[in-house]
Amino acid sequence: MAEPKTQQAEAQIERLERLNTEGFPDKHATMDDEIREYVGGAEAVEVDPATSTRLRRMIDKRVLVVMLGTYFLQSLDKNALSFTAIMGIRTDAHLVGQDYAWLHTVIYFGILAAEFPTVLIVQKVPIAKYLAANIFLWGLTVTMTCFGFNFTVLTALRILLGLFEAVSQPTFLLLSSMWYTRSEQAVIVACWYGMNGVQGICGGLIAYGISHIHSTVLKSWQVLYIILGSITCVWAIFVSWWMPDSPMRAKCWAKEDRLLMIERVRANQTGIQNRKLKRSHVMEAIKDPQVWCYVFIQVIIQIPTGGLGSFSTIIISNFGFTTLQTELLSMVNGVIQCIILLGAGWLVRRYSRAVIFQLVRSS
Repeated sequence: MAEPKTQQAEAQIERLERLNTEGFPDKHATMDDEIREYVGGAEAVEVDPATSTRLRRMIDKRVLVVMLGTYFLQSLDKNALSFTAIMGIRTDAHLVGQDYAWLHTVIYFGILAAEFPTVLIVQKVPIAKYLAANIFLWGLTVTMTCFGFNFTVLTALRILLGLFEAVSQPTFLLLSSMWYTRSEQAVIVACWYGMNGVQGICGGLIAYGISHIHSTVLKSWQVLYIILGSITCVWAIFVSWWMPDSPMRAKCWAKEDRLLMIERVRANQTGIQNRKLKRSHVMEAIKDPQVWCYVFIQVIIQIPTGGLGSFSTIIISNFGFTTLQTELLSMVNGVIQCIILLGAGWLVRRYSRAVIFQLVRSS
């Protein structure tokens, strides 16, 4: 029985060697040696449930923690403008007419410009280091927003923020498939995406506390941006040190555990990493009606949520609530998001229907 598995392993190595001849960057020339070491063994290793659970906990501590913290900070930094809208930034930056609405829109110009290049880049570079670099740059951008006393400066900073924050979702989807089994991925995605709700809760508390700061040097909204940006920069340094780039390069674990981590996701049949974009795969995705259904669902979701997220604090305050009351009331939306997203993730895992997650989000 071992001979067919040996032949399959040798065939896989030959395929990878042919890919290498098509030209990878020199700095990744050793990648095939890594794959040969871990995948090129004669036989597959069976991972029992107890061992799989132990490995899952190890991965959660190194990978899931980073995804949760990063997505939380990304949502918080992106939506900080909503809190500062009732903290005086519109008056101090002399925003008139549609200026405030445009500041919420232009960040997506940056995301659109960087999204597709990011998908290509994360395939070819050490993923943890690239993620950490972008986190640091967007943290620096958030910190610099404290100097945004006019529409032009704020627009430039918001576009830069979109360029750097575009790394999050493509990277996290790749990490989710690299480290977790198919049955685990729905809950994992729901967890890090649910940080949108946690951000709404914590963001309201943070803004509530900072609104009590009265200084002759800095406005309260400037203090908010300085604090958030500084925390993000520190987090970036932690990510570069804490999270491994791949199971093959995770020196924080024993070699045997790294091998078992690869074996436990073998059934996904999606591979650990692939540094070449295949035209045939792209065309297959473009022709797949299911992909376009997901695109349509995303558009339907983002149109109302984008507007409500941008103007929610202004809408609430217009009902006659004070600034502090508005910041506290905005937390309710975050609580609802957390409950619904985590519940949807559980339903997907329970009934193996990914469309449930999309439908719950759209409702």
